[in-house]
Amino acid sequence: MPKPIKTNDVRCANCGSNDRRKEETTDVERLLQNWGLILILSAFAISLKTTVFQGKKTIRHLYAMIAIIFLLSIVVFAEFRLADAGRMKELRSVLTAVRYSATPLILAYVIYVLIGNVHWFVFLPAAILAVLDFVSIFTGIVFRIDGDGTFRRGPLGLLPFIMVGLYCVFLVFLLLKRKTELAPIVFLVFACGSGLILPFVFKSDYSQIFCTTLAVVLFVYYVFSILQLTKKDSLTGLLNRQAYYAEIERDPESISALISIDMNGLKTINDTDGHAAGDKALVTLARCFMRANQRWQSVYRIGGDEFVIVCRRTSHNEVIKLVERIRKCVAETKYSCSVGYSYTADGTKPIETLLKESDEMMYAEKARFYKLLKKADGENAADSNPSPRVPFPEKKG
Repeated sequence: MPKPIKTNDVRCANCGSNDRRKEETTDVERLLQNWGLILILSAFAISLKTTVFQGKKTIRHLYAMIAIIFLLSIVVFAEFRLADAGRMKELRSVLTAVRYSATPLILAYVIYVLIGNVHWFVFLPAAILAVLDFVSIFTGIVFRIDGDGTFRRGPLGLLPFIMVGLYCVFLVFLLLKRKTELAPIVFLVFACGSGLILPFVFKSDYSQIFCTTLAVVLFVYYVFSILQLTKKDSLTGLLNRQAYYAEIERDPESISALISIDMNGLKTINDTDGHAAGDKALVTLARCFMRANQRWQSVYRIGGDEFVIVCRRTSHNEVIKLVERIRKCVAETKYSCSVGYSYTADGTKPIETLLKESDEMMYAEKARFYKLLKKADGENAADSNPSPRVPFPEKKG
């Protein structure tokens, strides 16, 4: 006769079956949660493949970031899979150390690659934190996992969050220093702030969208960077002509002054020393203008050697000081330029009038420059009769 199955055995068999079904359901849920991440990273990779605005080196770095975030998502998936199963405590501790170390390193990488002009020392705090995280596997100084699989923070348990916060503050500082538009900075502050607060509100549940949040922030910043490049002059890095037209049509009543600038002798430099020397001269002057200007003052290259600075909510005295700073910066180079400006105290002057008045002052200075040059050298520069500019693009039809 067959041996009868005990009730306890049946229950144990059912428990094992239920546990397997529960684990399979959890795995499916996590895969679905990461589907958004897969789509974002795929779109990011495709956009890098088709972009013409980034250099090859930057594109390679961005591909590396995509790969890092994807690998990190696998680490997070495996870590919480082990937590649910209550198995392999040692491996889970290693995966937790990787997750804690990754975010500061990724932020340091973003600052190093996308911001530029940052020393590799920016990685040092993140590297120190990574060492502490892995030491914590044995000491519990940052975190520990008890024998029953319970996760607990150690004496330095908040250090990873503090480090991420400091990197975010540093990133915002660098963006403000570069006079980046306010909208992406607000988004970055919101994303970083939520990333620091939500883990304490939703606990481990937030970790399921941790990598997706990183990918979204990185992709949004990349899109913003591309949009910024479409507004920039590729040679000088200043805002371009189209950006100028858009700027003067936006809230024109707040525009208090226009400053017109023309480089002197660009054609002569191009004819005698070559166009590369002329490009170098334009870049040098553009740096002077950027050094001189302040917030609420935007510099545009609207022609070959023609520049305009739009001043908003700026006093007459501040405009005069800006012109003085420009002259001082340019005087430190071997180049020269002619400057004119027009000011309105109440914003009632039309843009056309402001530009006409500033151009007239600039052309008068330019005429005096070439008169002195002719007197000194007995020669007349080729660009002494510039044609007037139009404040708006001509409409066809």
